[in-house]
Amino acid sequence: MTPVPLPSPPLRNLALSRQHLDRNGVDRTPASRLAELWASPDTRVLQVHAGRAPVVDTPEGPRLVLRAPGEVAAPGPEDLQLYLGVEDGVHHVAVVSTDAEPESTDGAAGGEEWRGLREVGEQLPARDAGLFTEALAMGNWHAVTRFSPRTGQPLTATSSGWVKAEPDGKEHFPRTDAAVIMAIVSPDDRLLLGHQPIWPANRYSVLAGFVEPGECFEDTVRREAFEEAGIVIGTELDDVRYLGSQPWPFPASLMVGFAARATTTDIRVDGDEIALARWFSREELAEELRTGGVLPPPGVSIARRLIEAWYGGPLPVEDRPWV
Repeated sequence: MTPVPLPSPPLRNLALSRQHLDRNGVDRTPASRLAELWASPDTRVLQVHAGRAPVVDTPEGPRLVLRAPGEVAAPGPEDLQLYLGVEDGVHHVAVVSTDAEPESTDGAAGGEEWRGLREVGEQLPARDAGLFTEALAMGNWHAVTRFSPRTGQPLTATSSGWVKAEPDGKEHFPRTDAAVIMAIVSPDDRLLLGHQPIWPANRYSVLAGFVEPGECFEDTVRREAFEEAGIVIGTELDDVRYLGSQPWPFPASLMVGFAARATTTDIRVDGDEIALARWFSREELAEELRTGGVLPPPGVSIARRLIEAWYGGPLPVEDRPWV
């Protein structure tokens, strides 16, 4: 029997994956670099408070509000100062705080709002989405990486925020957790969607799971499909096909997207990570979306794009935030 066709790579223009900024890693290391950038009126500063950044709506869509250093309050002792990179000769830095955003800002009268990356990541232009994603991911790492795992001593940020150092010079680097996310397709071309216990009623998405040490992506796809839903994935080379990747700083993931062919269809959910799972034809999914029986993942996520790659186009439903 001819194998069911899988979506073909690549997934184009993935939100949060369209970064055009030069991170300019070689320019991070001088101890004086951040001070030099703060002293320059040409530097642009992104403020992030409790995961939210200032955004203003324009005729072209939402845009980040980036300010000169002189327009930004001095960072607090617990705030992260981070060099983000350079674009067209303009250097960008971030100040990331766990505190709530200010009640008002200089641009508030012009329609400025503090908004989260999940809310606006899909609408932001590539440069802005990249800045926000980078700052949020690094802020999350710094927030949980405060003490040495060897000695318990406090760590100090160096290399313009990109390294945490121990008193003896031992360095710690940012952590990214790789996870696979996959559109699993049955032999009769139906799509497997699952519901996690912590999600609102009727929220469904494709399956996903973290890569374990010593494991390749393809093996993770096969292991997670079986562990979460009891589904066996084919063993041929093209039965697991890479489609694209997306940084997902909630808090520190890199989502690596695949399509996969199932060789079995009997579902046995683990009851822990996945409470319910179902196979959907395109017609069944469209009807469930129309009636509200299925709430899909938001448009900002690679999960939505994987579903649409199998579906053959945009889903016939209004986008809703992930809550």
